[in-house]
Amino acid sequence: MSREAMEGAARDMGDRLRHRGPDDADVWVESACGVALSHRRLAIIDLTQQGHQPMVSADQRFIIVFNGEIYNFAQLRAELEERGHRFRGASDTEVMLTAFCEWGVEAALARFNGMFAFGAWDRKSEVLWLARDRLGEKPLYFGWIGRSLVFASELKALRAFPGFQGEIDREALTLFFRFNYISSPYSIFSGIHKLLPGSVLRWQRSDGKERIHRYWSLAEVAKAGAGHLSGSSPDELLVLLEALLSEAVKLRMVADVPLGAFLSGGVDSSLMVALMQRQSPAPVRTFSIGFDDERLNEANHAKRVAQALGTEHTECYLTENDLLDTVAKIPSIYDEPLADSSQIPTYHLACLARRHVTVSLSGDGPDELFGGYPRYVGAHRVAAFSRWIPPAVRSALSSALALATGAGKQSLGKVLPKLWHRCVDEEKIRKMSSLLRKRFDSRLWWDIASLAGDSDRLLSEPRLPAQFLALLEQEQSVPADVSKLMLGDGLFYLPEDILAKVDRAAMAVSLETRAPFLDPKIVAFAWALPVRLKINESQGKWLLRQLLYRHVPRELVDRPKAGFSMPIARWMRGRLRDWVESSLDEKSLTDSGLLNARAVRQLWREVLDGHDDRAHLVWGVLVFQGWLAEQSRRC
Repeated sequence: MSREAMEGAARDMGDRLRHRGPDDADVWVESACGVALSHRRLAIIDLTQQGHQPMVSADQRFIIVFNGEIYNFAQLRAELEERGHRFRGASDTEVMLTAFCEWGVEAALARFNGMFAFGAWDRKSEVLWLARDRLGEKPLYFGWIGRSLVFASELKALRAFPGFQGEIDREALTLFFRFNYISSPYSIFSGIHKLLPGSVLRWQRSDGKERIHRYWSLAEVAKAGAGHLSGSSPDELLVLLEALLSEAVKLRMVADVPLGAFLSGGVDSSLMVALMQRQSPAPVRTFSIGFDDERLNEANHAKRVAQALGTEHTECYLTENDLLDTVAKIPSIYDEPLADSSQIPTYHLACLARRHVTVSLSGDGPDELFGGYPRYVGAHRVAAFSRWIPPAVRSALSSALALATGAGKQSLGKVLPKLWHRCVDEEKIRKMSSLLRKRFDSRLWWDIASLAGDSDRLLSEPRLPAQFLALLEQEQSVPADVSKLMLGDGLFYLPEDILAKVDRAAMAVSLETRAPFLDPKIVAFAWALPVRLKINESQGKWLLRQLLYRHVPRELVDRPKAGFSMPIARWMRGRLRDWVESSLDEKSLTDSGLLNARAVRQLWREVLDGHDDRAHLVWGVLVFQGWLAEQSRRC
């Protein structure tokens, strides 16, 4: 490929990601080595041209394109200055390059506290380095198109590269219909992969091969922690937790642009904002979304917390029409299928914040780290209950519960009242049966996290995601208790659903989000806690709550966990009915050759018949159908 062709391809790829960086753009090419780097900049630290990318190191050895923030760059800069290095500007990008020169790429990675995805070319060794942050806050796709190794923050950019084929990976599709997201290392396209969180890829020009390894592992952190702090008193741990969180928040408040925070009024965001406000000389800007439908609305809780903390609070109330109108935007915002219905209000929250700030802190992470999801509490209860039950009795109970699912449910439906039959939440019963049967083995997370045990039937040709299952087996290194579920969520659900949802929604409107709870020191602290300080008195995030009560009146935040739950079953049977019917007609379902039309139509009939627990599966089909249509328009 000629220099002009390389530069043109790189520029086209960058232009597809203008939303991620509207402030500046450039391309760097070294045609002799066949390397081209393209960057779109969202200016956050050092708004001058000294922060321009692609950036070259002072010794001309390294060139980098980088998305994200290195929060401890000031400390690293001071250390590097002591070693004789001098800096031209004030950006964290220049600190990264200098760290590579001083310590090498892999040693520097171990020192970075941040969220990032970067590509760095070492001109001396002729090595390309790709790396992703520890928890997967920032995305990084890579793969081979013809004889070219390509990488980008989103698939949109890779689609712009000449020769891109876009064949759908059926193993990835099986994962999507099981979880409503696609987990690393898969992407929706064959031959294109997501770099695993905490991983670095090294491509050597001399042999043309890439080598990937983990420079940091959540599973290893969890294994090393293993209740290490169980001998400390709750009061001692609260002092340590508050210090760690305060420092994490402080680091993430560094910006040369306006900064604020998402505030839902729940435990996580309320604690985060309380610690922000305590360290801020002026009222912190906070943002929340409200709904006209009182069944969904939690904005009043957020407003009361904001008033108690003294923040400058902004809220926006959405109508059902506002939410429904966003459905059509999902395929373009999320250029890989992602079917978490909370992506709709998340996008509106990002839009609201972006009108006032360029950076917003978010409260993501504590659920997976401190035991916040109701399923953890439920699993903890079942484990405590079943510990005293002989294996044979547990097996019998599991089998009896299984009668209320699948074929057994159909048989029961013939003899029991239809209303009872409709109200049975088949998936909750299936998961309880699995808990009794498996007792926290390595495959338990697969069962509990799955939307449905029969999701494979929605595909015409389901394929076992062997690479994912091998990874799941390899990573399940924590003790045989509810920690296995938390670890599975931290490895897969957190980066590929929660963080992907927030990143794409925010970056679609050029908003940077930062998550203080995902600081490596807090992650290590959380995994060193015993389970009893996470789940206590049938309540998750126990220790976090005790810290929050020191900053916010208890009555303002003590309520059941809600989140951005959308009434998708009601919408499907109501305002979205025509759209659903159109998307799920026989021809639409069979045209791609990927879906089992009969099974999908049966699932839709179940939702129409009142089985709300099946609506998330239908939502996955609808999102995938919309995504397919969007791909066709782009071709």
